[in-house]
Amino acid sequence: MQVNRYFDDQVLSLGFDNSNGKSSVGVMAPGSYEFSTSENERMVVISGALVVQRHDDPEPVLYSDGDEFNVPKGQTFAVEVTEATAYLCEYS
Repeated sequence: MQVNRYFDDQVLSLGFDNSNGKSSVGVMAPGSYEFSTSENERMVVISGALVVQRHDDPEPVLYSDGDEFNVPKGQTFAVEVTEATAYLCEYS
């Protein structure tokens, strides 16, 4: 396992590999963040909510408990978090 810390510890995750491949599970504190992808990412909101603006989205989209979205390799996306939110990210 690998501990990942971003944005002055406002986003924390544990990275791991298993039979599904490379993944991370973490928590984002309230705030605004911009991420870039080096691999294809599938994000699942476990608890809480994220307002996400991807490159091809005409408007930001709200994702909450159980919702998922994908971000292609080599893109950036903006995330607005209004409450502590847990997520799972799977990489391919």
